[in-house]
Amino acid sequence: MKSLNFNHLRYFWAVAHEGSLTRAAERLNLSQSALSVQIQKLEYQMGHALFDRVGKRLVLTEAGQITLDYADTVFQAGDELMSTLDGRPLANRQVLRVGALTTLSRNFQLEFLNPLVGRADVELIVRSGTIRDLLAQLEAHAIDVILSNSAAPRDARAPFRNHLLNEQPVSLVGRPRSEEMPFRFPDDLRSEPVLLPSLESDIRIGFDRLLDLAGIRPIILAEVDDMAMLRLLARERDGVTLVPPIVVRDELESGALVERCRIPQLTESFYAITLNRRFPNQLLHELLPKAGVQHDPIS
Repeated sequence: MKSLNFNHLRYFWAVAHEGSLTRAAERLNLSQSALSVQIQKLEYQMGHALFDRVGKRLVLTEAGQITLDYADTVFQAGDELMSTLDGRPLANRQVLRVGALTTLSRNFQLEFLNPLVGRADVELIVRSGTIRDLLAQLEAHAIDVILSNSAAPRDARAPFRNHLLNEQPVSLVGRPRSEEMPFRFPDDLRSEPVLLPSLESDIRIGFDRLLDLAGIRPIILAEVDDMAMLRLLARERDGVTLVPPIVVRDELESGALVERCRIPQLTESFYAITLNRRFPNQLLHELLPKAGVQHDPIS
Protein backbone atom coordinates (compact mmCIF):
# COMPACT_ATOMS: atom_id res chain seq x y z
CA MET A 1 0.00 0.00 0.00
CA LYS A 2 1.36 3.43 -0.97
CA SER A 3 2.23 5.82 1.84
CA LEU A 4 1.64 9.53 1.25
CA ASN A 5 4.55 11.87 1.92
CA PHE A 6 2.92 14.77 3.76
CA ASN A 7 5.93 17.04 3.25
CA HIS A 8 5.48 16.68 -0.50
CA LEU A 9 1.75 17.31 -0.07
CA ARG A 10 2.40 20.53 1.86
CA TYR A 11 4.80 21.73 -0.83
CA PHE A 12 2.14 21.05 -3.46
CA TRP A 13 -0.48 22.78 -1.31
CA ALA A 14 1.67 25.91 -1.09
CA VAL A 15 2.31 26.00 -4.87
CA ALA A 16 -1.38 25.43 -5.67
CA HIS A 17 -2.50 28.29 -3.46
CA GLU A 18 0.26 30.64 -4.62
CA GLY A 19 -0.22 29.69 -8.28
CA SER A 20 3.52 30.09 -8.79
CA LEU A 21 6.65 28.07 -8.03
CA THR A 22 8.59 31.28 -7.49
CA ARG A 23 6.23 32.72 -4.87
CA ALA A 24 5.81 29.37 -3.13
CA ALA A 25 9.59 28.83 -3.01
CA GLU A 26 10.04 32.26 -1.41
CA ARG A 27 7.31 31.48 1.13
CA LEU A 28 8.85 28.10 2.00
CA ASN A 29 12.42 29.40 1.91
CA LEU A 30 13.41 26.83 -0.73
CA SER A 31 15.03 27.11 -4.13
CA GLN A 32 12.65 26.94 -7.06
CA SER A 33 14.44 23.89 -8.48
CA ALA A 34 14.26 22.02 -5.16
CA LEU A 35 10.53 22.75 -4.85
CA SER A 36 9.96 21.58 -8.44
CA VAL A 37 11.66 18.27 -7.64
CA GLN A 38 9.38 17.77 -4.61
CA ILE A 39 6.29 18.36 -6.73
CA GLN A 40 7.54 15.90 -9.34
CA LYS A 41 8.04 13.27 -6.63
CA LEU A 42 4.44 13.77 -5.44
CA GLU A 43 3.14 13.49 -9.02
CA TYR A 44 5.11 10.25 -9.46
CA GLN A 45 3.70 8.91 -6.20
CA MET A 46 0.14 9.92 -7.17
CA GLY A 47 0.48 8.60 -10.70
CA HIS A 48 -1.09 11.78 -12.10
CA ALA A 49 0.11 15.15 -13.33
CA LEU A 50 -1.06 17.79 -10.86
CA PHE A 51 -0.29 20.93 -12.86
CA ASP A 52 -0.45 22.04 -16.48
CA ARG A 53 1.81 24.89 -17.53
CA VAL A 54 -0.14 27.53 -19.50
CA GLY A 55 2.33 30.18 -20.57
CA LYS A 56 4.01 31.26 -17.36
CA ARG A 57 1.11 30.10 -15.18
CA LEU A 58 0.62 26.81 -13.38
CA VAL A 59 -2.96 25.53 -13.76
CA LEU A 60 -4.33 22.64 -11.73
CA THR A 61 -5.33 19.52 -13.61
CA GLU A 62 -8.46 17.66 -12.55
CA ALA A 63 -6.30 15.37 -10.39
CA GLY A 64 -4.55 18.48 -9.04
CA GLN A 65 -7.84 20.08 -8.02
CA ILE A 66 -8.93 16.88 -6.28
CA THR A 67 -5.57 16.66 -4.52
CA LEU A 68 -5.87 20.29 -3.43
CA ASP A 69 -9.35 19.68 -2.02
CA TYR A 70 -8.02 16.77 0.04
CA ALA A 71 -4.91 18.72 1.05
CA ASP A 72 -7.13 21.56 2.27
CA THR A 73 -9.08 18.99 4.29
CA VAL A 74 -5.91 17.40 5.69
CA PHE A 75 -4.36 20.65 6.83
CA GLN A 76 -7.70 21.99 8.03
CA ALA A 77 -8.02 18.82 10.10
CA GLY A 78 -4.73 19.70 11.75
CA ASP A 79 -6.08 23.14 12.61
CA GLU A 80 -9.30 21.55 13.90
CA LEU A 81 -7.30 19.17 16.08
CA MET A 82 -5.40 22.03 17.67
CA SER A 83 -8.61 24.04 18.07
CA THR A 84 -10.42 21.09 19.64
CA LEU A 85 -7.61 20.46 22.14
CA ASP A 86 -7.68 24.18 22.86
CA GLY A 87 -11.44 23.99 23.57
CA ARG A 88 -12.54 25.61 20.28
CA PRO A 89 -13.83 22.77 18.05
CA LEU A 90 -14.42 23.49 14.34
CA ALA A 91 -16.81 21.66 12.01
CA ASN A 92 -15.43 19.46 9.21
CA ARG A 93 -17.18 20.60 6.05
CA GLN A 94 -17.50 19.53 2.43
CA VAL A 95 -17.54 22.20 -0.26
CA LEU A 96 -19.72 22.40 -3.38
CA ARG A 97 -18.96 25.17 -5.85
CA VAL A 98 -21.97 26.10 -7.98
CA GLY A 99 -22.10 28.44 -10.96
CA ALA A 100 -25.50 29.87 -11.86
CA LEU A 101 -26.46 31.80 -14.95
CA THR A 102 -27.03 35.43 -13.98
CA THR A 103 -30.52 35.41 -15.49
CA LEU A 104 -31.64 32.14 -13.90
CA SER A 105 -34.66 31.99 -11.59
CA ARG A 106 -33.61 32.26 -7.95
CA ASN A 107 -36.53 29.98 -6.99
CA PHE A 108 -35.16 27.27 -9.25
CA GLN A 109 -31.65 27.63 -7.81
CA LEU A 110 -32.96 27.31 -4.27
CA GLU A 111 -35.11 24.32 -5.20
CA PHE A 112 -32.09 22.51 -6.63
CA LEU A 113 -29.75 23.32 -3.72
CA ASN A 114 -32.34 22.89 -0.96
CA PRO A 115 -31.18 19.37 0.11
CA LEU A 116 -27.82 20.89 1.12
CA VAL A 117 -28.98 24.25 2.48
CA GLY A 118 -28.50 24.55 6.23
CA ARG A 119 -26.33 21.44 6.59
CA ALA A 120 -23.54 22.07 9.09
CA ASP A 121 -21.15 19.79 7.18
CA VAL A 122 -21.60 21.49 3.80
CA GLU A 123 -20.33 24.82 2.53
CA LEU A 124 -22.08 26.09 -0.59
CA ILE A 125 -20.29 28.57 -2.83
CA VAL A 126 -22.60 30.05 -5.48
CA ARG A 127 -21.18 32.24 -8.25
CA SER A 128 -23.18 34.02 -10.95
CA GLY A 129 -21.97 34.78 -14.44
CA THR A 130 -22.45 34.42 -18.15
CA ILE A 131 -22.53 30.95 -19.65
CA ARG A 132 -19.18 31.54 -21.34
CA ASP A 133 -17.47 32.55 -18.08
CA LEU A 134 -19.05 29.68 -16.14
CA LEU A 135 -18.08 27.06 -18.73
CA ALA A 136 -14.49 28.31 -18.55
CA GLN A 137 -14.57 27.97 -14.76
CA LEU A 138 -16.03 24.48 -15.06
CA GLU A 139 -13.27 23.43 -17.47
CA ALA A 140 -10.68 24.81 -15.03
CA HIS A 141 -12.30 22.79 -12.19
CA ALA A 142 -12.97 26.02 -10.30
CA ILE A 143 -16.66 25.08 -9.99
CA ASP A 144 -18.35 21.67 -9.83
CA VAL A 145 -21.65 22.32 -11.62
CA ILE A 146 -23.47 25.02 -13.60
CA LEU A 147 -27.19 25.71 -13.32
CA SER A 148 -28.57 26.99 -16.60
CA ASN A 149 -31.70 27.23 -18.71
CA SER A 150 -29.83 26.21 -21.85
CA ALA A 151 -27.66 23.20 -22.58
CA ALA A 152 -23.92 23.48 -23.08
CA PRO A 153 -22.35 22.46 -26.38
CA ARG A 154 -20.61 19.09 -26.18
CA ASP A 155 -17.49 18.16 -28.10
CA ALA A 156 -14.32 16.11 -27.73
CA ARG A 157 -12.33 19.09 -26.43
CA ALA A 158 -14.77 19.97 -23.64
CA PRO A 159 -16.96 16.94 -22.83
CA PHE A 160 -19.74 18.65 -20.93
CA ARG A 161 -22.70 16.65 -19.65
CA ASN A 162 -26.13 18.25 -19.74
CA HIS A 163 -28.41 16.87 -17.01
CA LEU A 164 -32.00 17.82 -17.77
CA LEU A 165 -33.49 18.65 -14.37
CA ASN A 166 -36.90 19.94 -15.27
CA GLU A 167 -39.08 21.43 -17.97
CA GLN A 168 -41.38 24.20 -16.84
CA PRO A 169 -44.41 25.63 -18.66
CA VAL A 170 -44.29 29.27 -19.69
CA SER A 171 -47.16 31.63 -18.95
CA LEU A 172 -48.38 35.17 -19.30
CA VAL A 173 -49.01 36.58 -15.82
CA GLY A 174 -50.33 39.93 -14.64
CA ARG A 175 -51.74 41.84 -11.72
CA PRO A 176 -55.29 40.85 -10.76
CA ARG A 177 -58.15 42.95 -12.14
CA SER A 178 -61.63 43.59 -10.81
CA GLU A 179 -63.11 41.90 -13.88
CA GLU A 180 -60.99 39.05 -15.18
CA MET A 181 -61.86 38.14 -18.75
CA PRO A 182 -60.40 34.98 -20.29
CA PHE A 183 -57.15 35.84 -22.08
CA ARG A 184 -57.22 34.97 -25.77
CA PHE A 185 -53.74 34.03 -26.90
CA PRO A 186 -52.31 35.36 -29.11
CA ASP A 187 -55.05 37.78 -30.25
CA ASP A 188 -55.16 39.86 -27.04
CA LEU A 189 -51.48 40.72 -27.48
CA ARG A 190 -52.48 43.08 -30.29
CA SER A 191 -53.56 45.54 -27.57
CA GLU A 192 -52.21 44.20 -24.24
CA PRO A 193 -48.69 45.52 -23.38
CA VAL A 194 -46.16 42.84 -22.49
CA LEU A 195 -42.94 42.56 -20.47
CA LEU A 196 -40.50 40.12 -22.06
CA PRO A 197 -37.18 38.37 -21.41
CA SER A 198 -34.32 39.57 -23.60
CA LEU A 199 -33.72 38.34 -27.14
CA GLU A 200 -31.01 35.94 -25.89
CA SER A 201 -33.62 33.90 -23.97
CA ASP A 202 -34.77 30.61 -25.49
CA ILE A 203 -38.36 31.24 -24.38
CA ARG A 204 -38.29 34.69 -25.98
CA ILE A 205 -37.17 33.16 -29.28
CA GLY A 206 -40.04 30.65 -29.15
CA PHE A 207 -42.53 33.36 -28.13
CA ASP A 208 -41.51 35.64 -31.00
CA ARG A 209 -41.87 32.76 -33.42
CA LEU A 210 -45.46 32.11 -32.28
CA LEU A 211 -46.39 35.78 -32.68
CA ASP A 212 -44.75 35.99 -36.09
CA LEU A 213 -46.84 33.04 -37.25
CA ALA A 214 -49.97 34.85 -35.99
CA GLY A 215 -48.94 38.11 -37.67
CA ILE A 216 -48.89 40.00 -34.35
CA ARG A 217 -46.41 42.73 -33.40
CA PRO A 218 -46.67 43.08 -29.60
CA ILE A 219 -46.57 46.30 -27.57
CA ILE A 220 -43.37 45.73 -25.58
CA LEU A 221 -43.12 47.57 -22.27
CA ALA A 222 -39.60 46.34 -21.53
CA GLU A 223 -37.10 43.63 -22.36
CA VAL A 224 -35.23 42.33 -19.31
CA ASP A 225 -32.45 39.72 -19.12
CA ASP A 226 -32.65 39.32 -15.33
CA MET A 227 -35.52 37.18 -14.05
CA ALA A 228 -35.45 38.87 -10.63
CA MET A 229 -36.01 42.25 -12.30
CA LEU A 230 -38.69 40.81 -14.59
CA ARG A 231 -40.45 39.44 -11.51
CA LEU A 232 -40.31 42.87 -9.85
CA LEU A 233 -41.64 44.66 -12.92
CA ALA A 234 -44.48 42.13 -13.24
CA ARG A 235 -45.67 43.17 -9.77
CA GLU A 236 -45.39 46.89 -10.49
CA ARG A 237 -46.62 47.33 -14.06
CA ASP A 238 -49.90 46.81 -15.89
CA GLY A 239 -49.97 44.47 -18.85
CA VAL A 240 -48.73 40.89 -18.90
CA THR A 241 -45.33 39.31 -18.35
CA LEU A 242 -43.84 36.26 -20.06
CA VAL A 243 -42.27 33.98 -17.42
CA PRO A 244 -42.13 30.39 -16.25
CA PRO A 245 -44.52 30.23 -13.24
CA ILE A 246 -41.67 29.07 -10.95
CA VAL A 247 -40.13 32.54 -11.27
CA VAL A 248 -43.21 34.20 -9.74
CA ARG A 249 -44.38 31.28 -7.60
CA ASP A 250 -44.65 33.34 -4.40
CA GLU A 251 -46.66 36.09 -6.14
CA LEU A 252 -49.05 33.56 -7.68
CA GLU A 253 -49.60 31.89 -4.31
CA SER A 254 -50.24 35.21 -2.56
CA GLY A 255 -52.53 36.52 -5.29
CA ALA A 256 -50.26 39.47 -6.14
CA LEU A 257 -50.14 38.04 -9.67
CA VAL A 258 -52.49 35.76 -11.58
CA GLU A 259 -51.82 33.45 -14.48
CA ARG A 260 -53.62 34.82 -17.55
CA CYS A 261 -52.76 31.90 -19.82
CA ARG A 262 -50.29 29.11 -20.50
CA ILE A 263 -48.39 29.48 -23.76
CA PRO A 264 -49.00 26.41 -25.92
CA GLN A 265 -45.96 24.53 -27.20
CA LEU A 266 -43.57 26.66 -25.15
CA THR A 267 -41.51 25.41 -22.19
CA GLU A 268 -38.28 26.35 -20.44
CA SER A 269 -35.72 23.66 -19.72
CA PHE A 270 -33.43 23.70 -16.68
CA TYR A 271 -30.06 21.97 -16.74
CA ALA A 272 -27.24 21.06 -14.41
CA ILE A 273 -24.06 21.10 -16.49
CA THR A 274 -21.06 19.07 -15.33
CA LEU A 275 -17.76 18.04 -16.85
CA ASN A 276 -16.80 14.43 -17.42
CA ARG A 277 -14.47 13.95 -14.46
CA ARG A 278 -12.64 10.99 -13.04
CA PHE A 279 -13.18 12.40 -9.55
CA PRO A 280 -16.60 14.12 -9.40
CA ASN A 281 -17.70 16.00 -6.30
CA GLN A 282 -19.58 13.45 -4.19
CA LEU A 283 -22.16 16.04 -3.08
CA LEU A 284 -23.52 16.08 -6.63
CA HIS A 285 -24.67 12.49 -6.17
CA GLU A 286 -27.00 13.77 -3.46
CA LEU A 287 -28.50 16.44 -5.73
CA LEU A 288 -28.77 15.03 -9.22
CA PRO A 289 -30.78 11.83 -8.50
CA LYS A 290 -33.20 13.76 -6.25
CA ALA A 291 -33.83 16.18 -9.08
CA GLY A 292 -35.03 13.40 -11.37
CA VAL A 293 -32.03 13.82 -13.67
CA GLN A 294 -32.06 12.72 -17.25
CA HIS A 295 -28.93 12.86 -19.42
CA ASP A 296 -29.81 14.57 -22.66
CA PRO A 297 -28.46 13.39 -26.01
CA ILE A 298 -27.14 16.79 -27.07
CA SER A 299 -23.88 16.59 -28.98
